Amino acid sequence: MLSFLGASENLAFVTAIVLMLLIGLVQLVGLGDHVGGEVHPDFHADADNLLSWLGVGQLPLLMLIVVFLAIFGAAGLILQQAMFDSTGAPLAAWIAVPAVAFASLPITGLAARGLARILPRDHTTAVPLEALVGRSAQVVTGRATLGSPARARAEDHHGQAHYVMVEPDRSGQVFEEGERVLLVRREGELFRAISRGDFHLPRLES
Repeated sequence: MLSFLGASENLAFVTAIVLMLLIGLVQLVGLGDHVGGEVHPDFHADADNLLSWLGVGQLPLLMLIVVFLAIFGAAGLILQQAMFDSTGAPLAAWIAVPAVAFASLPITGLAARGLARILPRDHTTAVPLEALVGRSAQVVTGRATLGSPARARAEDHHGQAHYVMVEPDRSGQVFEEGERVLLVRREGELFRAISRGDFHLPRLES
């Protein structure tokens, strides 16, 4: 089995499965929460639109990538195992990879439309991360100092939770786990915040 998985003809398929698992692990531990909130594309295509047919707009983009990687990796290994059992050798990578990738696209679209029917649909209340500026947040993981952010939970005006990275807006400040802060500005994927002592904050709803 290890020799089969390690064969050069199967490298692309094994890599796809490993990458899928890594993305899933990142999402599981919560490090990718702030990513998933902004990559949900707003497509309103007709049924015959190519992007809609491929599942784009049905799921958050990161989830769609995971679905494609899972289908591509699993289908490729199944094909190569079948070829190995029947001919004694897997297909060459330059044949197998394009063929499986092409076949995986419509299957990914079907899977995306199926998942979209059973997963909660929250795109109608999605807000840009800039909308969190001026909102209160609570540090949930880590200890934030200038240059060393911590993970915090904030709620938008719809009551939806967002997990963002925060650090003090001023040098010398420290935000401990459980502390409530006010998000005052955004710099890329990072939010600057001030402490409760610098600004009166309402109680953060759980």
